[in-house]
Amino acid sequence: MPDDTSISPPAPREAPWTAGIQAARANLVPGLILQGLMLSVLLAYYFHPPMRGILNDLADIKARRGYGYSAANAIIAGAVIPELLRILVFQKRRLRRSNVSNLLFTVPFWCVMGLVVDFLYRCQVGWFGSEPTFAVVLKKVLVDQFLYNPLYAAPVTAWLYDWKNRGFRTEGVGAFFTVGYYRDVVVPTLFATWGVWIPVVAILYSLPSLLQIPLFGLALSLWVIIYTWMSEQRTISTE
Repeated sequence: MPDDTSISPPAPREAPWTAGIQAARANLVPGLILQGLMLSVLLAYYFHPPMRGILNDLADIKARRGYGYSAANAIIAGAVIPELLRILVFQKRRLRRSNVSNLLFTVPFWCVMGLVVDFLYRCQVGWFGSEPTFAVVLKKVLVDQFLYNPLYAAPVTAWLYDWKNRGFRTEGVGAFFTVGYYRDVVVPTLFATWGVWIPVVAILYSLPSLLQIPLFGLALSLWVIIYTWMSEQRTISTE
């Protein structure tokens, strides 16, 4: 009869928020840099007339181009800039076939996400108004980060990127739509995202409505640049 004491108990499952908190800590410095830069833009808009004029010009372009601006803005910030940084920083300026395949996925993905974000921002203006008062900004942040993000943005992003990383195979896709997947993949993503983006979207909603999409693109671009730079520094330090 085997000795029961030789059988190790199963390792306890890590709480889903633990990985998210660890990721949030890892993102602390780039997140603070991004938040500081966006806060500087906010203060410049309200207290520096030349910068306010530049930003109002962006708002005018957004007003004229509508959803087309939002799509292009998101594609540049979420697809083109990351791929350029990947080529310049991580691939040492060498273009690879994978860069093209990445863009074939990220361009339509970010096009749709840009349109959805624009639609969300327009809906929130209809629901709560456009005045950047504390109460209005708070309501918009809560809807953005605790309804839109957990119910749509985080799970859809996780599903599609995981599907891409699996080579777009259909087998096993059903696992994406389970409680376990949401707990193990989406929840950690949410915790990591909240640490960076709750202050950022609060800043965005504190600006005029027509500026929110242009500066969402700016925030996304800055985040990609900062995060890529930080990743490169970590790579250099471990070599």
